[in-house]
Amino acid sequence: MALVKLYGMTMSWNVTRCVAALEEAGVEYDVVPIDFGAGEHKTPDHLARNPFGQMPVLQDGDFYVWESHAICKYTCRKNKPELLKEGNLKESAMVDVWLEVEAHQYTATLEPIILECLVRPMFGRATDQKTVEDNLVKLKKVLEVYEARLTKCKYLAGDFLSLADLNHVSATACLAATPYASLFDAYPHVKAWWSGLMARPSVQMIAALKKPYFHNSV
Repeated sequence: MALVKLYGMTMSWNVTRCVAALEEAGVEYDVVPIDFGAGEHKTPDHLARNPFGQMPVLQDGDFYVWESHAICKYTCRKNKPELLKEGNLKESAMVDVWLEVEAHQYTATLEPIILECLVRPMFGRATDQKTVEDNLVKLKKVLEVYEARLTKCKYLAGDFLSLADLNHVSATACLAATPYASLFDAYPHVKAWWSGLMARPSVQMIAALKKPYFHNSV
């Protein structure tokens, strides 16, 4: 059994965001399923790992980290710091910029689309198409910024792969299972960036983990 454990459900894009970092960093780890439907995330055992009763949680020996973005940064700092570029002030700043953009611009607009198109139907609930359309408008504006950025460099933070790119993988793999999977076609540099990421084994792992839940996922 691996010393590192990741607690959570692989349906969650927050959990598989961490998987992408762990895979890219070459960490040996086990995913420990947490049954959200049964309320296992609110049991005393899990609350001892994360007092907010949320997923994911990373256990590294007797050390616990929660919040997916913090887990990803911890993983990289310990195992593959070049993904953060912390030895270069300007490069690391750009990694930080695009990590923030991913969280507050990209995934923030993509998440409601995934919830409405994929998650709600799993529980027999109707899709709120207005919510989808409103967030598609926002997402397209975000992608215009990405397209402009990616005309200047191969990856988001520069001409180097970083955690900023990898943190986009989990939610984008979910997008591929929605009716809007072809959205990137209108943004050729974004599409090329995503195609390059999809060639990486760590990214292919995320797509494979999503398939049992979202059958159309790439």
